[in-house]
Amino acid sequence: MLIPLLLAWTPTPVPQEVPDLPDLYALKAFTLETGTGEVLKHAVLLVEGGKIITVGEDLVVERGIPVYELGPDQVIMPGLVNAYTRLGVTGTGQSGARPWQRASDELYPAASEYAKVREAGVTTLGHYPSGNGIPGRSVVVKPMGGSVAAMILKDDAYLKVIMSSSKSAKAALSGGFKNADAWIEKEAKNKAKWEKAKEKFDKEDDEEKKKKLDPGPYKPIDEDRKAASFMQLRDGSLKALISVRTAGDYLHLIDAIGEEEFSWDLRVVMTRDMNIYHVIDKVAKSGRRVVLEPEISLHPGTMRQRNLPAEFARAGTPLVLVPRTDSVSGHEAWRRHVGEIVASGLERSVAMRAITLEPAALLGVDDRVGSLEAGKDANFVILSGDPFEPGTQVDAVILEGELVSGEVNL
Repeated sequence: MLIPLLLAWTPTPVPQEVPDLPDLYALKAFTLETGTGEVLKHAVLLVEGGKIITVGEDLVVERGIPVYELGPDQVIMPGLVNAYTRLGVTGTGQSGARPWQRASDELYPAASEYAKVREAGVTTLGHYPSGNGIPGRSVVVKPMGGSVAAMILKDDAYLKVIMSSSKSAKAALSGGFKNADAWIEKEAKNKAKWEKAKEKFDKEDDEEKKKKLDPGPYKPIDEDRKAASFMQLRDGSLKALISVRTAGDYLHLIDAIGEEEFSWDLRVVMTRDMNIYHVIDKVAKSGRRVVLEPEISLHPGTMRQRNLPAEFARAGTPLVLVPRTDSVSGHEAWRRHVGEIVASGLERSVAMRAITLEPAALLGVDDRVGSLEAGKDANFVILSGDPFEPGTQVDAVILEGELVSGEVNL
């Protein structure tokens, strides 16, 4: 019985290692999407030490530098940036206001999803913490690395806030600022009390009495983690991404913010039958970015289709698009789904920025990723054709100058 079993057995193929690229190299492509909205023809991209040295049209490459010439149909574009995901992390959050919590505490570098989304061309992820209310702070990672520290590009990228048309949701946001005010007032009284004691100590000439009056060094009151987070919103060291579902939620949000001034962007949860279109002009006037899925929705109570991403963009709103589903397959279909709303009216250059440069800017890492410009990380994807055509495949993915998926031939 051994012989038939042995004949039927097929050894598991050993995964082939992706060959290394040199430290310094150039790529030539007929088409290069910069991510800024500009499309270069007969482009040259020069990479050294994981950074983009230069990019432009019809550039001359110095002799001795390896040059990879792409096929006439191949296109280079920046690595995709998903600013809003839980992919690769599995923790469950709590309800309430816990703005000090960090998604970086949940990271698991060995998660298999990272390699799979890299193959789809995703090179930057913004992980948000799970939970309702104000669940905490996001972290920006590259989907590769042997340790948490090696993955992180930026911690505390934004504070996630979920707003609904309820008193409790409004109270969580407005109450956070009130809590900060209360802490500031308490700390001011504490310091004033110490300063008064110090003044009395300094005026005393009797050494024996002076010893008894010595207030010692100043000791601030214990930190209030919730108050500290809202003070960071005020001073600009932290921004917020606030999630709404309806026009009513947005109006409640504006009411809850009141006179407070801080940096925030808007996450609109796409549903098939939604009414957020009522406040599109208000959102556009605010100058906030809007994060939403590339989906066609229906006008409430009808079968009339609405391309809300295109409507927001036409109103002048900076757009950030995220996969329709927060799964590996959702990331794999991401470009195709964006292509569908481009075909339905979204401007192509806006769509390209919405999956590269705009999400990078929302995350505060646009100085490193999101576009193919000199000085930035060499994160890019080589495609078999137009990025938004349904049949286009990922031929290769380069992350910080290294080939992490596919192949590039000299």
